[in-house]
Amino acid sequence: MSILVVGLSHRTTPVALLERVTIGGDALVKLLHDLQADENVSEALVVSTCNRVEVYAAVDRFHGGLGAVTNLLAAHSGLPHERLAPHLYVHYEERAVQHLFTVACGLDSMVVGEGQILGQIRAALRLAQEEGTAGTTLNELAQHALRAGKRAHADTGIDRAGASLVGVGLTLAERVLGPIAGRRALVVGAGSMSSLSAATLSRAGVTDIVIANRTRERAERLAETVGGRAADLAAIPAELAGADLVISCVGAGTRTIDPEMIGDRDRPLFLLDLALPHDVDPGVRDLPGVTLVDLESMQQDGVGDDVADGGRAEAIREVWRIVTEEVTAYLHAERAALVTPTVVALRSKAAGVVEAEMGRLMSRLPGLDGRTRDEITQTVRRVVDKLLHEPTVRVKRLAAAPGGDQYAEALRELFGLDPNAPDAVSCLDRLDGLETLENLDSLRSLDGMRSPKSPEVER
Repeated sequence: MSILVVGLSHRTTPVALLERVTIGGDALVKLLHDLQADENVSEALVVSTCNRVEVYAAVDRFHGGLGAVTNLLAAHSGLPHERLAPHLYVHYEERAVQHLFTVACGLDSMVVGEGQILGQIRAALRLAQEEGTAGTTLNELAQHALRAGKRAHADTGIDRAGASLVGVGLTLAERVLGPIAGRRALVVGAGSMSSLSAATLSRAGVTDIVIANRTRERAERLAETVGGRAADLAAIPAELAGADLVISCVGAGTRTIDPEMIGDRDRPLFLLDLALPHDVDPGVRDLPGVTLVDLESMQQDGVGDDVADGGRAEAIREVWRIVTEEVTAYLHAERAALVTPTVVALRSKAAGVVEAEMGRLMSRLPGLDGRTRDEITQTVRRVVDKLLHEPTVRVKRLAAAPGGDQYAEALRELFGLDPNAPDAVSCLDRLDGLETLENLDSLRSLDGMRSPKSPEVER
């Protein structure tokens, strides 16, 4: 099974178009099931954020998988394929793995190093697990990518030197308003981005924070965490009158703030719209003293270079090193795993030969006492173990390198093995959790060979 990534992001797509493709809620669940229902796709996971929409799929064939994913993305976005295609990027197999690890480590974000993407990938994986569209392949891939992202943030200064979109937005706000400590802020929405916004405002010294949300209870819970107060969406016009700074993160497809709500003001107002689709009507830019910054203007102005990237070159280099290490480790493990059924089949076949031959020998020598019988049995098994040990160790090591599947194929051909045979599969299932296939004592126990441990052949 191979990994395929098809996506759009702030790097390849105008925000206005990305806004139309962004998908969530029930529509996202339907996309997951439509993807998995296609005969070319075995597993599916979708990362959909304000900056990217990416489909990760486990496929048997590249072209069939690519056609299925792109057609479904076009269908669910309501855009013709020819409008969408020029903005899509495609990664396959090793490049697909590297891309997800790069995204998880924050190197592909609008603001390099921001940590929110880890939570977004975790949420995407959880949804795919709940809906049954993520199997072994995507589960292992995403889990390893999340571990790589956590390592990047723990081992480097990427998140300390970097900033979230909220942090960058507040830096831009201070250029307009001056110091924001002591200012009055309005946060519209109570989701994860709104929570991040409220926490960032509080750390920046904003002491009067209002949370406006459709569900009053959620607004109250978030307001309590920052010592603020809650308000209904209907109260937004009144709250705008006293606000200096507004952050809106709803993304429900309807405008939460328009020019009529703001009206005439006698002091500056800074609005930060972090939603896709946009929350704030662009017409507010025409009002005197009002500044609107949204994802599109941040993209056009290159805020990653202007605000957030300075002084992080060393941290970024270190994160790239971590990405390279983690991708290599993942690929080695995956390649080595491909040879496991073959090794199990070889050991299972050898065990069967030993048992059959010992059975014939004992039937010809019925007078052997028990001790002699055990000694002969142990000797034969030890000879087989020694003969198999080196080939199985080497084939696992060689299989971890690119093209290593050829060694497993050669082993199957030489010994006439079928790694899909029922005895091999059942043995492989029972081996789950063993550290190595060379744990011969465990193998003996599993296959009915309960002779004492043979230290000479252990790794």
